[in-house]
Amino acid sequence: MDLSGRAAVVTGSGRGLGLAYAEALAAAGASVVVNDVDAAAARGAAERITEAGGTAVAHPAPVGDTATAEALVDRAVAEFGRLDVMVTNAGILRDRVLWKMSDEDFDDVVGVHLRGTFTCARAAAVRMREQGTGGRLVLISSPAGQRGNFGQTNYAAAKAGIVAMARTWAMELARAGITVNAVVPVAATEMTRTIPAFAPAIEEAERTGNPLPARLRRDEGLGTVEDVAPLIVYLASDASADVTGQAIGIGGDKLTLWTHPREKDPVYADGGWTADAIARSWKTGPGAEPETYGIPAPRAAGEQA
Repeated sequence: MDLSGRAAVVTGSGRGLGLAYAEALAAAGASVVVNDVDAAAARGAAERITEAGGTAVAHPAPVGDTATAEALVDRAVAEFGRLDVMVTNAGILRDRVLWKMSDEDFDDVVGVHLRGTFTCARAAAVRMREQGTGGRLVLISSPAGQRGNFGQTNYAAAKAGIVAMARTWAMELARAGITVNAVVPVAATEMTRTIPAFAPAIEEAERTGNPLPARLRRDEGLGTVEDVAPLIVYLASDASADVTGQAIGIGGDKLTLWTHPREKDPVYADGGWTADAIARSWKTGPGAEPETYGIPAPRAAGEQA
């Protein structure tokens, strides 16, 4: 895919998934503003991209507030003359179980992930609407936001909110030709190392130097950061012009679409429900097949689904 002439901002792109996104966009021809709270990481990533023949500049800054978001958009316009793609990837973790999570743990994670996505997307949308040529907002969510995850109240809440914002903004920005999608990636990174379901497999692969097993790449959708990046390029391209308001999962060998939350197996009571009536009907009605919660643990080799 050819993204020549387009300018992108990728937040949190000094390392990990963000770096893979920035490198892939640059390899496809886009000019990229590399953002990271770690100035050395941001500069190193931009240098790595330019040494590979791409175009990139570093803009170190912590994501979250409006000033940073507007500065990132302004930097893209100053360096490249426009902004076409905003990828909101920046994130942090402050994992604690509910009764041990502090106000600061909650606020810090929500501030970077949820508020950072909001402020950066808003600044990008203002610029894209002024340009009048459409644009792409690619918001990074997580399986934790779709299913919940032990010890990640703050992270799961923020990532769920990001998908809700994507669906809302897809409606609001449609007339401007700006698509908005959420990506739900699964890859071996420092962040996924904290997820009990995946940590042992990642550690084993790193210890042995071997690639992740084929069963994990296919059944669990767990692969490398490079496995995720092509979806970012696709969503930044003309090929995805009619794709908006979606939550798209990718990882390893798996590409999928996350469904909307929806009502399931409704039952009715004339005149409304009493608590006793709900108790009598629950296990044979809506509660007959409860929904699962939490990220499933990887299956052992040979274990059936």
